[in-house]
Amino acid sequence: MSCIRPDDIRQAAIRIQPVATRTPVLTSRTLNRMTGVEAYLKCENFQRGGAFKIRGATNFLYSMSEADRPRGVVAFSSGNHAQAVAIAARSLNMKATLVMPTDAPQSKLEATRAQGAEVVLYDRHKESREAIGHRISEETGATLVPPFDHPWIIAGQGTCALEFLEEVGELNALVVPLGGGGLISGCATIAKSLQPNIRIFGVEPEAGNDYWLSRRAGYRVEIASPDTIADGLRTTKPGVHTFPIVQSLVEDVLLVTDDEIRGALRFLLTRMKIVVEPSGAVGVAALLQAKLPAGLRRVGVVLSGGNVDLKVLAELSEEKQSD
Repeated sequence: MSCIRPDDIRQAAIRIQPVATRTPVLTSRTLNRMTGVEAYLKCENFQRGGAFKIRGATNFLYSMSEADRPRGVVAFSSGNHAQAVAIAARSLNMKATLVMPTDAPQSKLEATRAQGAEVVLYDRHKESREAIGHRISEETGATLVPPFDHPWIIAGQGTCALEFLEEVGELNALVVPLGGGGLISGCATIAKSLQPNIRIFGVEPEAGNDYWLSRRAGYRVEIASPDTIADGLRTTKPGVHTFPIVQSLVEDVLLVTDDEIRGALRFLLTRMKIVVEPSGAVGVAALLQAKLPAGLRRVGVVLSGGNVDLKVLAELSEEKQSD
């Protein structure tokens, strides 16, 4: 049974208005010609904080009780959720502590600190971010803001698809990056409510295939911390709340390699002149590699963020020159 309803997403859309931005939808004749579909790209890379995460974080913090706010919040994240929580907390004058991996992109670490948040670093291969976050919460009384597995987070992320479908109308399919599952769970919930025949596809990096494995097993499968360029999709196990929604509403999970993600990044940068982070480009990678079923005509793709490390862009440039 789903933990959220479409009305929760509509209410979240109102709640997040003071902080989140309504992002643009772009099209590309070249992309359409290369893929044989009419593609619409929802550009969350232009979102405040550079990613969709501001939607869920804002909905969570603005849903908290007045009594809990003075004790602040704590969250764990590879970067985008951390920035989002920091921005939302600052808008409410709340203290925020963010647990981030030592190998998080430097741009995300700097952007989080720039919002006035305290950053606590950890080694993702040796330490548990969940354990550190829970310890800080217990010691300080701060409210733990999970990155994806909470009804308030899921409802906030679903506002992305609500805006998307309001703008572009009927779609045959919606393609969404899949990490923890908060974004696709919220998007699928509202999309299926508005357009019951729409087909929903999640996209994971090949190395981070926990949802792909879990769907086929019928239960939540845990994998080792994946080594992938898509740093925002390195989750190791589907969520308690998100997995049932994905099982119920998502038709399939598609896998893309790091090289295919790089190809999508290069296309978006050189052909469409937009900067997208690896995690945000997996949907375009799946489209370019013809991994979706044949016969689709109008396809919506969520570009979930644009916080790419400059080193990644430099590597893409060097690869192009050496081709």
